[in-house]
Amino acid sequence: MGADGRIRRVAGALAGRRARLRWVHLVLGGALLMPYWLLSVTFLGVLRPDRPPEQKLLLLLASLLTSLPMAAVTALVPVVRGLEGSAARALCTVARPEDLATGPSRSWAARRRTALWFVLHVFLGGIVSGMTLGGLPFAVALLLELGGTSELGRYWEDRLPGWLPVGPVLGLLLLLLIVGVNAGCGAVLARSAPALLGPTPEERVAAAERRATVLAQRNRLARELHDSVGHALSAVGIQASAAARVLRTDPDFAAEALQAIEETARAAVAELDTVLGLLREDGPEGTGPAGPTLAGLDDLLRQLARTGVTVNADLAPGLAALPTEVSREAYRIVQEGLTNVLRHAGPAPAGLRVALTGERLEIELTNPLGPSRPSRPGGGRGLRGIGERATALRGGSTAGPGEDGTTWRLAVWLPVGGTA
Repeated sequence: MGADGRIRRVAGALAGRRARLRWVHLVLGGALLMPYWLLSVTFLGVLRPDRPPEQKLLLLLASLLTSLPMAAVTALVPVVRGLEGSAARALCTVARPEDLATGPSRSWAARRRTALWFVLHVFLGGIVSGMTLGGLPFAVALLLELGGTSELGRYWEDRLPGWLPVGPVLGLLLLLLIVGVNAGCGAVLARSAPALLGPTPEERVAAAERRATVLAQRNRLARELHDSVGHALSAVGIQASAAARVLRTDPDFAAEALQAIEETARAAVAELDTVLGLLREDGPEGTGPAGPTLAGLDDLLRQLARTGVTVNADLAPGLAALPTEVSREAYRIVQEGLTNVLRHAGPAPAGLRVALTGERLEIELTNPLGPSRPSRPGGGRGLRGIGERATALRGGSTAGPGEDGTTWRLAVWLPVGGTA
């Protein structure tokens, strides 16, 4: 950066838009200090006519200090934090204004920090306001050499070169002092605002918990949409393709496929409406996504049979008595596993085992590897969603090629008493 650039940078810091906004902020602080200062002046009897000037000056300075504790006490009112945060966000030009407080104090830690900020604001604002109101007219008078030569001017006339205009020089120096003090006080406030008006550690933890809750809910809704709508679209696509192939040679089969498409689409629309209702927060707070449970597993298997996927199911008795949340998540896991069979292996036979072992629900799904089946463990959103569902209920899952290398195996275990 050249000399011109440095000069512009310094000039901007002293008199640019940011400096002007901070000056307004500091003057507001001085205005807020005025009632407390007048109360202190009255209490200390500064205006008594019998006091000598030197004593009045000392008492004026003392009244400034005694007014600060009163300001701190009033700043403990919770609403002060939001008001000061809004003013600092608009005028203090901090680096991250979004981190400043927007609401009232909700803990004593936040109130104490707000009180410290308020004291700092009104104290520095009182200094800048006093220098502006008292020093600025004096500096202008010196610059224009109004009112004759003062004692200060005569003092410096004897010590400066005769060609140097004493009044304008002193006026310019006083203006630079006022501008510099304003810039310095504004910078102090800007640096202090995030620490004093920002969130407390407790508020940061609460905000992180709220973000985690929102993210978990979004992920849950995404899984519901992926599993329900994704399965329906995969089934509809295969059924439509089959109907198109045999439309002329086997009209009865084509009609059956079209009827299956209609039923699948209706079921998908109903599930989509349920999930979107939760997204719009139409349902009661805290309720999980409504949806089919293991009691509807037979309908799912019949639907898959229409697409050519034959499922050899081994279902344990007593599945209807499972807790609703576990049964619902288990149904979605089976649905996504069979959808993966449909997508990657095509119309191939699959084996499904749902067993109850003590307090544990076990789901195992196997199918031959199709030509488009990935040879590595893992997959897309479907397998990741299965893992998230199992983890949410404190269970687990594995997926990958079987030991013989010709089959794909998905295994999931869920505690019967698991809750998300």
